[in-house]
Amino acid sequence: MAKRLTDIAIRNLKPGARRLEIPDPGQRGLYVQLQPSGTRGFAVRYRLHGRPCKLTLARGVTLAQARKLAADALYDVARGVDPAEHRKAQREKAERANASTLAAVAQTYMRREGAKLRTADQCEGILRRLILPALGAQPIASIRRSDIVQLLDKIEDTSGPRMADVTLALLRRIMNWHATRADDYVPPIVKGMRRYNPAEHRRSRILNDGELRAVWAATADPLNPFAAMMRLLLLTGARRGEIAGLRDGEIADGIWVLPASRSKSKAEVVRPLSRAALAVIEGLPRIAGSPYLFSNNGGRSPPRVFSGEKAALDHASGVTGWRLHDARRTSRSLLSRAGINVDIAERCLGHSLPTIRATYDQHKYLAEMGHAFEALASLIERIVRLPAAKVTDIAAELGKRRRG
Repeated sequence: MAKRLTDIAIRNLKPGARRLEIPDPGQRGLYVQLQPSGTRGFAVRYRLHGRPCKLTLARGVTLAQARKLAADALYDVARGVDPAEHRKAQREKAERANASTLAAVAQTYMRREGAKLRTADQCEGILRRLILPALGAQPIASIRRSDIVQLLDKIEDTSGPRMADVTLALLRRIMNWHATRADDYVPPIVKGMRRYNPAEHRRSRILNDGELRAVWAATADPLNPFAAMMRLLLLTGARRGEIAGLRDGEIADGIWVLPASRSKSKAEVVRPLSRAALAVIEGLPRIAGSPYLFSNNGGRSPPRVFSGEKAALDHASGVTGWRLHDARRTSRSLLSRAGINVDIAERCLGHSLPTIRATYDQHKYLAEMGHAFEALASLIERIVRLPAAKVTDIAAELGKRRRG
């Protein structure tokens, strides 16, 4: 009688020059396969409808597991079912299920549509941090409205209603996109699921003349990068990220060309800079070998966090209750105050014109925008030239905060 196999006995088998198959006396039809390389595995041999067949078991199974799988396979054979075909069908079903999970659909969506999104990086982050850990493993067709509501409740409680709405918008976009490609998928998102009303939170804060004078006086140090950045925000109406990421190669002959890759609208923005803005840029200290005009890590990348500098500026100027983005709104209001045409003022901020007009009017308006920025700089100069309250130097204030 053949000796009963054990896991230890299988590990001790010596490979030969050719593949060996050792039958298991403990389970009919089960064989140990030993490759010349020393790799070990299991296979089940059986006959179905008079023809010999073989089912190779997955790698890594133990002897006990292999015996159970072999017994199941032979049971299928007794019922007239080919276990190899059955396993193939199960594998294909699992692959289809995996391909239809929210994670798989989202990955496909980002691969095909992500380049068209202005906020692709933000979308990737929201998927990775908020959506996929909660719903990624579920087939997208099985995700119910209540599942989404539960996710939004958690996000609203931990990160606020605004982030809950941003997450909802991304989910809606992915699910609607999937609905255009699937035969019978209906997204579960309906109207009324939003948590944040933008109209109730729309900001209208601008710096009044006194505040503008105080902020301008507190940013007088031309060698302080944040002070220069603050003045450029007011002189250009640009977004803080656009200014913070400013590179040497973007400015030529007094014209700043913001590439589409850095623009929120994903379209190139051209700004003829005023003499005052160019003077601020020319006075900046440069970091050798770095393309960035602003950096707080030795020129490796542009700054992204400004909370410390902004708090120091608030204390130095005495102006509080405002955000850096309010400087952009202040600049836009000053452009109107300077008598600049609405369309030109909007172009100065990098806003797009209505579709029909943008399609037919291909004039670049560089001269008009140049005039607008000079008018903005002149108006700021007239405002800040008036006597101002005593202010502290922002660099000194920031230094005291760091020492404290």
